[in-house]
Parts: sequence; C-alpha cells; structure tokens
Amino acid sequence: MKLHRFFAGNLRDKFGQVQLRQHVWVNDPELVNQWSRVLRYKVGDELVLFNGDGEDRLYKIHKFEEQSVGLELVTELEPVYPKREIYLFFSMLKKDKNEWVLQKCTELGVSHFVPLLSERTEKTGFDEGRALKIVTEAAEQCGRSDIPRVREPLSIQTVINEFKGKMTLYYAEQHEGALDTKANTEPCGVFIGPEGGWTDAEKELLEQNCTKLNIAQFTLRAETACVTAATLLLQ
Repeated sequence: MKLHRFFAGNLRDKFGQVQLRQHVWVNDPELVNQWSRVLRYKVGDELVLFNGDGEDRLYKIHKFEEQSVGLELVTELEPVYPKREIYLFFSMLKKDKNEWVLQKCTELGVSHFVPLLSERTEKTGFDEGRALKIVTEAAEQCGRSDIPRVREPLSIQTVINEFKGKMTLYYAEQHEGALDTKANTEPCGVFIGPEGGWTDAEKELLEQNCTKLNIAQFTLRAETACVTAATLLLQ
C-alpha cells in the first residue's frame, strides 16, 4: 500500500492542535472519514504526519473509534526541503490556471507564492484560503516537509520595495537567446508576466531593478512560464 502523508498543522485532538508525540488521537471528521471510508485503512496500517517545522513521523494505526483514530509512533523520518528558497511573483491568471501553478510549482519546490497585480492581470480576486489548501495538498503528495507560504496580491512596485536588497530578483523573458540557468542555493525571486506581457512601463521598472532570466526559446503560456522558471532556478 502506498504510504500517504498528511499535514498535521491543522489537525486537532481533545487537547487542541495535534502534537506529534508517541501517541496521537486524530479527531478531524473529514480526515477520519478519508482514512476509514476512502483509503480503507485498518489497524496496523501506516501513514506519515508532518508539521511543516521539520518533524516528519511514521505512525501506525492502533485503534479506530466512531469519530477518532488513534496512532502510535513507529519512527522519526528525515525531513526533506527544497534546496533553494524561491519566491514566485506571478501575475494572476484565471482560477484553474492559478491552481495549476500553485500545485505544480509546490511539487517543484517553490517556497513562496506572491500573486501580482499588473496592468494586464486577467483576474483581480484571489482566494488565499483556497490557495493554501492547494499548496498543502501538493506538499503532502510530493513528499516535501514544508508548506509554501502564500501572500495576498501585491503590485510590482510593492514587491520590489519589500524584497530588493534582500535577494536576487529576476524577471522572466522568452525567445532572447540561450536559456539561463541560475543554479545555486541562495534565495531569489522571479517575476512572471501575464498572458499579454508586461506594459512598457512595467518592463522598464523590472529592467531597472531585476536581472533578466531567459526561460524559453519560444513563447510560453504564463502558467508554463511559472513552471519553467522554477525548474531553471532549482536545478
């Protein structure tokens, strides 16, 4: 049976938030239902709980009750983190495309998602709660030990004001010569433009404050550009 992983940060027991101790009781109705009815876990089956702070632990189910499941610690596991802290500053897309970017870039190892309000942004509303749910589920599935951070939408100027001088900032460009690889372990951020591209004023602002990162020989969709840039920076 596949060993499933579950984020413990939002789980509660009768004492409050679940702590990854020797014995754990999980009272979350949705998760109890998933374990008993969907995954059809039985006593003796194993699963992983992680808290996003470096604690990854293998547990064995030792008891089912009507509204709770008892777990017993088997062993502590070595946490796995992305090798580089990447901030993805991406112009907001339509809902399904936004969600695809959040999921796939979490799987690749992006650490921070910051939606951008640019002149040609396709959408202005952003559901942070839904976004956090998506990145949490993606982290559970892909095996990383942390949960990416999700920020509220910011303007390009606000991002530059906040992050310039703290890390290298890139802006993604396409079909401008050889592809760039910026592989190292230092934190960095990358701006990804909307489908319609940056306006002249936005491009000038980025050129003045960021380093160009050529990500493709041909024109990419915005969501593909997010994945491509993350891949190049995490090599």
